[in-house]
Amino acid sequence: MKNITLLGATGSIGLQTLDVMREHPHQFRLYGIAFGKNVDKAKEIIAEFKPEKVVVQDEKIRNELLINTDQNTILVGKEGMEEVSADPETDVLVNAVMGSVGLGATLTAIKHKKQIAIANKETLVTAGHLVMKAAKQYGVDLLPVDSEHSAIFQALNGESQKDINKIILTASGGSFRDKTRDQLQGVTVTDALNHPNWSMGAKITIDSATMMNKGLEVIEAHWLFDVPYDKIKVIQHKESIIHSMVEYADKSIIAQLGTPDMRVPIQYALTYPDRLPLSSSKSLDLVEMSALHFSKMDMERFPCLAFAYHAGNKGGSLPTVLNAANEAAVDLFLREKITFLEIEQVIENAMENHSFVKQPDLETINEIDQEIRNKTYEKY
Repeated sequence: MKNITLLGATGSIGLQTLDVMREHPHQFRLYGIAFGKNVDKAKEIIAEFKPEKVVVQDEKIRNELLINTDQNTILVGKEGMEEVSADPETDVLVNAVMGSVGLGATLTAIKHKKQIAIANKETLVTAGHLVMKAAKQYGVDLLPVDSEHSAIFQALNGESQKDINKIILTASGGSFRDKTRDQLQGVTVTDALNHPNWSMGAKITIDSATMMNKGLEVIEAHWLFDVPYDKIKVIQHKESIIHSMVEYADKSIIAQLGTPDMRVPIQYALTYPDRLPLSSSKSLDLVEMSALHFSKMDMERFPCLAFAYHAGNKGGSLPTVLNAANEAAVDLFLREKITFLEIEQVIENAMENHSFVKQPDLETINEIDQEIRNKTYEKY
């Protein structure tokens, strides 16, 4: 039985991870959880799974949880996440927190040679050079949870790295995929959160609508699979049935297909290299599906994707700026402080006005991350 520590337990990925664990109670035990503000959902998880350790966002949440549960071991903040990630009883760390807050826990888990199932793409975007260097040093594999990266990971099984011709990431296009830029004027938060295919948290859903989510995935793929950016392509695929593909030197393409269900890549990351049944997921009926559609990504229509390619190619501190500005901008949009199209303006301004650092260390990355957020919030 594997002891699972789940960071981001009350979020979309966290809850679907718990679905997988429910289906295989003799395979997995929930050892620790971390969550932000959703105390009611956390109480339900604690009552059902009885984790040994719980990490909360701050002291206010800790005090609220203490009143409502008999949970004894309640840790706080980034330090708490790092402590439970290093715990000798943790076998697998599922990092499903939103944002760069998950970076420290990932690095700590790597140093303690934990198996890592990573859904926290911002960790690799913000500090991919540090994370992958540490993973290589300690001999730790980062098993991707994102459906796209899981698809690539599976398509690469048994193949040689030198034979990769290109990686092809598929993108649904998000909630506004059929709208022109003129039609994006005045769209609401409710409109943006209406994703056509996937059930995801608010931040990822907005990122999908701006195409920043795919941009972050491009940078993540670069680090996870050690592939240069000019070999990472993005195409639009509205049905989200082909989750991603790898083209090899002989022009053969290997793709991973399935219904849009995040529990499938989550389970594969938890069970790798084995596969277990997943009765809660539907089989893909290609006859019923009948047709799949693909189209070229328009970088002018989706400038956030272009921003991500630029930041990734430039490297250094620029991906940190990209991510921090985006997180702040999405938060401002969700709180209706800025419009949807202003998200792009916030990110572009932050990148243009940044003093570039070529080889940032962890302290510098954290300083830049906080500086960008502060400047963004001060402006709006």
